[in-house]
Amino acid sequence: MTITGHGVGYGIGVGPVLRMPESLAEPPDAKLTVAPDIEMERVRRASSKVADTLDRLAATTSGETEDILSASALIAKDPAFLERVSALIQSGKTAERAVFVAMAEYRDTLAKVDGYMAQRASDIDDISARIYAELLGLPAPGVPASNEPFVLVARTLSPADTATLNLDLVQGLITEQGGPTSHTAIIARAHDIPAVVGAAEANRLQDGETVIVRAKIGEIVTDPSPAELDDASREIAERRRLLSAPAAPGVLGDGTKVKLLANLGSLREIAGAREVGAEGVGLFRTEFLFMGTTLPPSVEEQAQAFRTVAEEFPGDRVIVRLLDAGADKPLPYLSLPDEENPALGVRGFRALKANPAVLESQLEAVKRASRHSPADLWVMAPMIADADEAAQFADMARSFGLSHVGVMAEIPSIAVMADQVVQCVDFLSIGTNDLAQYTLAADRLGGEVASYLNPWHPAVLRLIDRLGEAASTAEISLSVCGEAAANALLAPLLVGLGATSLSMAPASIPEVRAALLGYSLDDAREAALRSLQARTAASSRHAALGF
Repeated sequence: MTITGHGVGYGIGVGPVLRMPESLAEPPDAKLTVAPDIEMERVRRASSKVADTLDRLAATTSGETEDILSASALIAKDPAFLERVSALIQSGKTAERAVFVAMAEYRDTLAKVDGYMAQRASDIDDISARIYAELLGLPAPGVPASNEPFVLVARTLSPADTATLNLDLVQGLITEQGGPTSHTAIIARAHDIPAVVGAAEANRLQDGETVIVRAKIGEIVTDPSPAELDDASREIAERRRLLSAPAAPGVLGDGTKVKLLANLGSLREIAGAREVGAEGVGLFRTEFLFMGTTLPPSVEEQAQAFRTVAEEFPGDRVIVRLLDAGADKPLPYLSLPDEENPALGVRGFRALKANPAVLESQLEAVKRASRHSPADLWVMAPMIADADEAAQFADMARSFGLSHVGVMAEIPSIAVMADQVVQCVDFLSIGTNDLAQYTLAADRLGGEVASYLNPWHPAVLRLIDRLGEAASTAEISLSVCGEAAANALLAPLLVGLGATSLSMAPASIPEVRAALLGYSLDDAREAALRSLQARTAASSRHAALGF
């Protein structure tokens, strides 16, 4: 039997299935038989213990996983949550039922919001289950213990689950739910774990049965034959050989240079980027400087962060993306409206224009960091819609003395107007995650429309092609910094469409470097042309790769 889903990564995993246990049953709506104060004290102790556990897990991780776990710890002991639980207990509900109801209300509120906050909605269930288990005196939900290699199968994985994975033993990840931008997918890419997500039929897999996880084609082979196992072993060995090659500049098989840059979301990620030979930073997210504070960072605090990155990449480019915030990424000091559909509202550059002090502080910080910088500090704005917005940002950035000014292409309109936009800026950077989301009207967080969200779709590739043609005509650089750049199968096609550099999570660089060597520039262009003429994402991929 073969099970299909969304493949994450390029590798192959082989091993016995280890299933995550099912979630605890919903607590009954039983009548409270003890004093409310005593019951509430149970909740306080349980939530405090869960928060401490999540904080400890956060301390063992880094990047987005650490941020999510830290946020989960705050939710577990949030005064507003505890106040709601207290009110429910006073109305006669047990501690278990009150926690369940309060967390369900919180989750449903977040689920109605697009973007970052909606992504957190799926994590609320894990917090609720942990507090519930603590109240019952049961072990916290999580990955089963194993001393042998395994392929983990779950309905979905929470950040806490992935933080406790034994990376030395896990050979693959399979989830019934989730899309290519789910937390599981992010973790799989970051740690180079073959994964297939959104595989609904994975519920048929049983503990102990051997499977082959082929992330490259989004396929799970059950009950493999000896010949299939031998083929998988050879492919795994060959992939290890390619990835163990010394770090080197990105280049196609015919010698065409393609800079391989790193996406960084914090200063902690610099070392990993240097280790794999990143040739600079194609996306330095500045959100981490603003999150978790009641006041925005000072100009000097921002400038120091930019200097720190620049010092680690002497002679290379470091592209600073200004704050990408909005109603779906609320910050207490930003003046933004409440919106029913934040994904189509005041976010990105629109949010910066509505808060000029924040915008000007960031540009001043880049200016200060640029003085005597060992790296080339470039700056770009997120969520630019057209040439008018591009010109507004470019004029402002240049008034601060900044010489390399670019914009992110994440909205279809900027691709339609690309011939005008390239006359205003020094470079373009394509965010394929949002570009695909807005082009295909499919929430990038997955859900019921996850199957639509695919960067192989010829509609998305045609927009990238339009941007590539405009950048080439204007003789400016074009980078791709979305998840598509980290896809070793798709990366060569992006070069064929005009990308001169690719920026990705550091863990993906060795794989993409190896994949580029298999193409000449003519090969990449021909494969891209075949994909552009396809009708669907599946046929686009098939036309380009021949399988």
